[in-house]
Amino acid sequence: MTDRQRFLTALAGRQPENYVPVWELEFHLYDAYSPDPLVLGRDFAKLTAAEKDCALHRNAEIMVTIARQLGHAAISAIGGFWEVAPGQDAYLWFPDDYPWKFLPILHQVAGQDIAVVVLTGALIGPPSGDQYEQFCYRIFDDPKSVAHQAEQRLTHALDEIKRARDLGADAACETCDIADNHGVFYNPQQMDRFWYPYLHKFTAAAKDLGMSSILHSDGNLTSILPQLAGSGLNALQAIDPIAGMDIVAVKAQFGRKLCLCGNIDCGLLHFGPPEKIREQTRHVCERIKPGGGFVLGASNAVFREMPKAHYEAMRETWRQYGTY
Repeated sequence: MTDRQRFLTALAGRQPENYVPVWELEFHLYDAYSPDPLVLGRDFAKLTAAEKDCALHRNAEIMVTIARQLGHAAISAIGGFWEVAPGQDAYLWFPDDYPWKFLPILHQVAGQDIAVVVLTGALIGPPSGDQYEQFCYRIFDDPKSVAHQAEQRLTHALDEIKRARDLGADAACETCDIADNHGVFYNPQQMDRFWYPYLHKFTAAAKDLGMSSILHSDGNLTSILPQLAGSGLNALQAIDPIAGMDIVAVKAQFGRKLCLCGNIDCGLLHFGPPEKIREQTRHVCERIKPGGGFVLGASNAVFREMPKAHYEAMRETWRQYGTY
């Protein structure tokens, strides 16, 4: 069984052979593991057309080499431009149509050994800060426009998911932070109108395309776990420990319906100490791996500021306690 097969087996809710697969929603430590840095974003945009083509292939080779070195069973593809904060570019992005040009190259280099995950935007969660107040008013004053926005967003995303499948993606991960540490953004009636119907359409479309469906959301999702488990969704990523979610409790209640991905605390991975990282990784592996339906990883992105030694503490513990 290849790592790709282990990943897809876990997403299907089954137990893979040998060991728990590892996948990171976003992995930003490539430069810490490779002497040859990725060329991304604005640096990539400055290249000539020929240089961009070479950079795409070299980036794919670096990402797959590091994934194999670390034992990652899947790689998230690189998308388009976005900001982590106003005026602050995200780390992993390509300009123009280059995310689509990169995807088949990544798939070709990964081969049948490593799965490729495409990150999507099919659902509407809370907007960014500069639009937050206006959107909250619109939910009550003009709900038809919000429903129309949800429909348009889904339609566009489904076209992109099909395109991604045709270019080699194995799974679609919907990245929608629908909750904060206190709970879900929408009230139950709004969830029924603006969110659940589109989640069902997203999961059904992915299934029809032969792809696995994953939802990533920060925050406390406890109140909507039954609906997520009944939506046709393959997997839930994060199970946010910072928001008070207990992956052991989620596994006990919904482990037969949802593959759980995560949930090693990103704050702990950043600040340490390593012995606490090892303790949490051991606890999660031992309690969540039985029966399968589990993919280990950080609770969110493995960002560039995270000490390499801390990530190694998680990885070494997985090698010891993530076996079947």
